[in-house]
Amino acid sequence: MGSLIEFNDTLQITTEQGFPKELNLDKHLKNPISVKDFKGKVFKFYKPGMRLFHPSPVRVFLVHNINGKWLYWGIAYIVKQTIDAEKNTTSGKYKIIEIYEPVYMRMKNLIDVEESKRFWNDSIHRF
Repeated sequence: MGSLIEFNDTLQITTEQGFPKELNLDKHLKNPISVKDFKGKVFKFYKPGMRLFHPSPVRVFLVHNINGKWLYWGIAYIVKQTIDAEKNTTSGKYKIIEIYEPVYMRMKNLIDVEESKRFWNDSIHRF
């Protein structure tokens, strides 16, 4: 016997799964977005599969999945999570508590993301 539930420290979601449309990379690279812009806002997410996320006040990494490539944006708190065993899904709500500066985003991408999932490729994206 084994567990069918994953334990995650990373909320890795697509736009369709609930990644905030307000976090726009082009805008962020030109004029960094501030976490202050998200104070008091709560976002919803939905993921296939059953998983547990660290609940608030423990952080999870907030990652935008763009066509299978991972872009680390910052840190979030999971404030609500629901696991539906019949549908094999996880949904919930989160707050953004930190947004990385563009240079840090790129460094984290190069250091912490396996090569096949890296959003940035040195030869393409430079700033």
